[in-house]
Amino acid sequence: MADTNTTPQGVQGEEKEDVISVMEIVTLFLKHWRWILLGLIIALAAAFVYLRYTTPIYRVTSSVVLKEEGKSGASAMQGTLEEIAMMGAVSNVENELYVLKSRSLVRSVINRLNLHTSYIVEGRIKETDLYTQSPVIVDMAQNDIDKLKEDILFEMQMVDNEQVHISGLVAGKPVDTTFTRLPAVLMTDVGTISFTRRPNIEPDNRLLNVIIQQPNVVLKTYRDNLEVTQASRQATVIDIALNTPYPQKGRDFINTLIEVYNNEAIEDKNQEARNMQQFIEERISIIDRELSTAEQNVEEYKRTEGLTDLQVDLQRDMQMGSQYEQRLVEVETQLNVVNSLNNYINDPANANKTIPTNIGLQDPTLAATTAEYNRLLLERERLSQSMTDDNPVMRQLNEQINGLRQSIGSSISSVQQGLQIQRRDALNQANLYGGRMSALPTQEREFMELSREQQIKANLFLMLLQKREENALALAAFANKAKVLDEATLESKVSPRTMIILLAALLLGILLPAGIIYLMDLLQYRIRTRGDVDRISKVPILGEIPKHGEDENVAVRENETRAIDESFRMLRTNLLLTLGADNKVVTCTSTVAGEGKTFVTLNTAISLSLLNKKVLLVGLDLRMPRLKDYMNLETGDGITSYLSGFEKELDKLIVPSGITDNLYVLPAGPIPPNPAELLSRPTLDAAFAKLREKFDFILIDSAPAGEVSDTLILNRVSDATVYVCRANYSNKGNLRFANSMMEQNRLKNMVLVVNDVDEFHHAYGYGYGYGYGYGYGHGQSKGKGKKKKQKVALNGKSAKR
Repeated sequence: MADTNTTPQGVQGEEKEDVISVMEIVTLFLKHWRWILLGLIIALAAAFVYLRYTTPIYRVTSSVVLKEEGKSGASAMQGTLEEIAMMGAVSNVENELYVLKSRSLVRSVINRLNLHTSYIVEGRIKETDLYTQSPVIVDMAQNDIDKLKEDILFEMQMVDNEQVHISGLVAGKPVDTTFTRLPAVLMTDVGTISFTRRPNIEPDNRLLNVIIQQPNVVLKTYRDNLEVTQASRQATVIDIALNTPYPQKGRDFINTLIEVYNNEAIEDKNQEARNMQQFIEERISIIDRELSTAEQNVEEYKRTEGLTDLQVDLQRDMQMGSQYEQRLVEVETQLNVVNSLNNYINDPANANKTIPTNIGLQDPTLAATTAEYNRLLLERERLSQSMTDDNPVMRQLNEQINGLRQSIGSSISSVQQGLQIQRRDALNQANLYGGRMSALPTQEREFMELSREQQIKANLFLMLLQKREENALALAAFANKAKVLDEATLESKVSPRTMIILLAALLLGILLPAGIIYLMDLLQYRIRTRGDVDRISKVPILGEIPKHGEDENVAVRENETRAIDESFRMLRTNLLLTLGADNKVVTCTSTVAGEGKTFVTLNTAISLSLLNKKVLLVGLDLRMPRLKDYMNLETGDGITSYLSGFEKELDKLIVPSGITDNLYVLPAGPIPPNPAELLSRPTLDAAFAKLREKFDFILIDSAPAGEVSDTLILNRVSDATVYVCRANYSNKGNLRFANSMMEQNRLKNMVLVVNDVDEFHHAYGYGYGYGYGYGYGHGQSKGKGKKKKQKVALNGKSAKR
């Protein structure tokens, strides 16, 4: 019949091998399920112990938004000029990330919260830090803490409400003392340690381990666990997170960090306002003295000269002259302010100070340049806390500051020149109208000059007073730079992650023993399953025999449906197909002794005899005959007697098996000194010629082919060779030896039988699962000279074997 399967044969083979491999692996793991279960239990137990005794780490988070820089009075620019002034400036948010994580800022928070000191209570499972719940506060001066070279560790226990017992090592010296009253101090070589009662906390007589850590260790710990990130590139929102085993400490740390950051930012802003306030106060003091002098001069002149009101007829000329006089006053006022500002800038003592801006200058370019200069100067001062001068950001800021300072100087010079030109023009016009009043009394003209000086000083004084009030308002109006969006809250537990740990333990508990089992299986040098045989052997597999009891030499029974009976029936069927119609002599051999060739030979012969065929079982393992022992035969003669010439009648040596009526046995007989030579005699050929005429099948129990040459000698009288290997006994080299025998054609029609298989699958792939259990082992007895007897009832007969 034509094969209707269109799948190529090679593809089918590959698919079959893949399926077999997966089934083998699964079967391997199922076989050792106890080890996998044990590994799983151990891994889960270790995970539970780890989760039980590991201190959890929590994540505390907060978010702040940075307020945009405000525009202050005359220093604010509008539109394009401000955009040009801000070009090339360092990103403000990125700078604040460095500031928030700077050593100085974190150190300030640690010192403020006294995080150097820990109060540890040892529990049955984990340690706990009492933090703010300790009944006694232990403290040291900050200068002493900063000088610590190693941690201070001692034990503290409250005896009663006032008494505290201290013991341990401090600076390498033992300390054991009791304070009867609090507060108290302990003098040590590394500084003075103070003990004070914490209010609103009940006394606790538990033993506390007090640790005062080195500042650099605490600083590094908090900086390493502190995360400051920008929420997005377009936003000014900053996310702050801290990983800590103590959530309350984490919340206090983040809240205090934001508070200290805001305080320092306000301090930076106030510095500019204070510098301006100092400048205004100095100018007010000077102008006040000058104004007082001018007023005294006017008063003295009037009293001395006896002046009264101006004449009405001079009002017209004086009106025009007074306009230019007013203009001259304004110009001189501006010029005076610019000169004072120039002196302030040129003073070396003010090189790193901000420049006053809101002092009445009317030049917008100078005001804008000064405001930008002050902003960059404050930015440099803030960044210097966390950056060095070699930092690219600091170098860029320094270059911008130097450039702006030169621009301010140039602008002041330009403003001075412009004001001087305006002053000269106003003065010329004032002199023109003054000449028209030359006829006035000298006293009146001199009085006007004194009045003009008085007016200039008064206007300047009033302007400075106004600026002082504006600066005071600005000083009081500074708000926090960072607005808190989310208060510091406990977000989640960072470690240990319970589900991840349990999942990892689950996978490890399964994969580790499974990997070890699989590796041991790969390193196994013995054949274990039918799959091992399929991968190595080139000899066609005739069948496989399941595991059986060691004392169960006769395994095949009539009308039984056990797995071993079915396996020998299948082996018998395959053997008949292999032999064909005319062949009847089968040699059974193996590579080494102990692989079960005698057991397979005996039971195959029994199975053939149950077909109502006359079967002869010949024992030709002349070096170690086992067939007689397996069948408990009483005769002492055998085929060696015939081959040696001691017995001429071969039929006398053949005895009934006592198992079935159609099975006969020709035992080996006495062990000869020369088995190979004996088997090489023509007598053997003549004997088998006679036997072929009398029996339907002849099965030969031969010697192991890998140890002696007897089987190769018997090949001339044999029609087929059944080569036996044994699971968990035969090594893989035995199969390779069988391959070489077949490739060299040294044995006729070789077929392979796998004996003693644990996981039994039929040669054609069908598996048998029966409702009743059965035990089975190999057919070899392990001890030499030991005979095992059993009674088996077959076909109503009792056979003693």
